[in-house]
Amino acid sequence: KMKKLVSRGVVFLAGAVSLPVSMPQRLPGHAFVGYRQDPRLNILRRFFAEIGCPALRYAPAFLEAADDFALDWRLLPSLSYVESTGGKAARNNNFFGWDSGRAKFSSPAAGIQTVAYRLSHGERYHDKTLDEKLAIYNPKSGYARKVKSIMRRIAPSE
Repeated sequence: KMKKLVSRGVVFLAGAVSLPVSMPQRLPGHAFVGYRQDPRLNILRRFFAEIGCPALRYAPAFLEAADDFALDWRLLPSLSYVESTGGKAARNNNFFGWDSGRAKFSSPAAGIQTVAYRLSHGERYHDKTLDEKLAIYNPKSGYARKVKSIMRRIAPSE
């Protein structure tokens, strides 16, 4: 009996340690209910629809992740647009080119949650301004300007 308890404790610990790497998914049918009346949802859907992006389907996930991790709601969609044209060029559910495009996610929604978590709580990104986060994300000249231009295209700053 003690062996089972120790075994379960190790499994729990392993799950807790891996939390920052992969965020848990929401239960099907329970996700995004609160976003149906959110005006940002229509704005984001319109943006993705205009350019025919697969990310359109995940518009509520972008909003939820931004709210969960206190990010500007336009940041994640803008990064996905710049990196993969909103999922058109994404591989392995990686809309963000995360880890130089090598990261693999179980679903686009899992990728959105994981990248949002990292941009908010990751050691390199925590307590940084938007410009500082973008400089870390991709230090190439003009990258931050491009992402912020897409953010303004989605909606003017608040």
